[in-house]
Amino acid sequence: MKKRFGWFLAIIVALIMTVVPLGQTQHAQAADNSLEQIQKKGVLVMGTSPDYPPYEFQATVNGKSKIVGMDVQIGKQVAKDLGVKLKIKSMSFDSLLVALQTGKVDMIISGMNPTPSRRKNVDFTHVYYQGGYDIVINKTDKGKYKNKNSFKNGTLGAQTGTTQYNAVKNQTTAKAKGMTSQSDLILALQSHKVDGVAMEKPSAEAYVANNKSLVAIPSDFNMSSSATSSAIAFRKGSTSLVNKVNKTVDRIKKQNLVKKQYLPAAGKYLKTNTVNTSMRHYWKAFATGIEYTLIITVCSVFFGFIIGILLALARMAKGNPLKTAIRWLATAYVEFIRGTPMMVQVMFVYFGLGLFVNLPALTSGIIAISLNSGAYVAEYIRGGINSVDVGQTEAARSLGMSNGETMRYVVLPQALKNIWPSLGNEFITLIKDSSIVSIIGVTELIYQSNIVRSDTYRGVAPIVVIMVLYFILTFTASRILNYFERRMQHD
Repeated sequence: MKKRFGWFLAIIVALIMTVVPLGQTQHAQAADNSLEQIQKKGVLVMGTSPDYPPYEFQATVNGKSKIVGMDVQIGKQVAKDLGVKLKIKSMSFDSLLVALQTGKVDMIISGMNPTPSRRKNVDFTHVYYQGGYDIVINKTDKGKYKNKNSFKNGTLGAQTGTTQYNAVKNQTTAKAKGMTSQSDLILALQSHKVDGVAMEKPSAEAYVANNKSLVAIPSDFNMSSSATSSAIAFRKGSTSLVNKVNKTVDRIKKQNLVKKQYLPAAGKYLKTNTVNTSMRHYWKAFATGIEYTLIITVCSVFFGFIIGILLALARMAKGNPLKTAIRWLATAYVEFIRGTPMMVQVMFVYFGLGLFVNLPALTSGIIAISLNSGAYVAEYIRGGINSVDVGQTEAARSLGMSNGETMRYVVLPQALKNIWPSLGNEFITLIKDSSIVSIIGVTELIYQSNIVRSDTYRGVAPIVVIMVLYFILTFTASRILNYFERRMQHD
């Protein structure tokens, strides 16, 4: 199936779970009202990672991109039987279990297998689908490779942390190549970075059906039934909700709806998906990505600048014990933020603070990037203030200006002029760094390019488009910043 807990996310989960009040956890285990809560809310939020056809993937329907697939049909049936509306929340597969544990989603239907390690953290329904594995290769290599044993001196790719990745490592003599998404692996296959890609049979069939240069061969992996099955995940202790949904799952299996209805319906979407795969056809998706990228960047620059000024002034505070404490706190904040990856900060704001405040993904992304930018801007401003000749301050004070007035009207304007190139570089950097928020489902450029890649099965073209778009954004911003820099030099 898909990815298991990676070490990186295991650390994030452990960090987040340390701030969960113990009494709240014990209460949740003592009184299970999960079914009642969902029915009272009237909405069932389904978390999924739509890059896994035919389970879940993006398709263009009536000119609009939407999430479709076998798992989506199951989610709709579950919501119908519960008497509530279904809301689908898209995010990276690595984030799904954390989102479930922190209440961002109510259930996960995303081709997830109920492994023993996952059962320790979440509750699973009965299995709704039993699959198998194939290896996708280039059609030109069809005579060379027959199964896993054919790749003795070759390279086999698979999603990092998945059961098929472990199978490649443990059951073959081939070199294992792990990547985070199947679309990246297919791109690596077509560019001959790997010789084959191990994946589930339905996904392999979907890629082969949409790309005539690829073929699928049997993997012959020796896998347990739990490693090739799919189930619905709910938060730990949701017994009443799981029992209710199990009735839906059992009926789906009894009537064989997956093979009779859901998979054929997903196949139709896959076929219609290949009608128009030109990048011009997806201009709305890229336009949406640009819109959100600019929203994140502009808001983060604004709030980051304010935070940076406050931190810079706090770091320069001297005098009584209170000012000393403020200086130490500001220094600790700057060092901590600069010493941790922005990706971790984004995930902590979205999932960690989400334990107490239900922040939307876009808001969480802006907050995280603003806090990160503020730490760097603080150092730019502090350096700019220190670069202003001390005589300027002395002259202002001799004219009767207070410390606040001196800083506001004399020092800061000169400091801003000195650090403008550094601030410009920070703005350009934020345009590119905004791509990180795609991991929590914000529809910026990277997220939209992944949708297009999933929709068209074209790996390189969407990447080229967003490279050009990012260049246009950064080049335009750079020209504007240079214009104001020249104006400052003449003032």
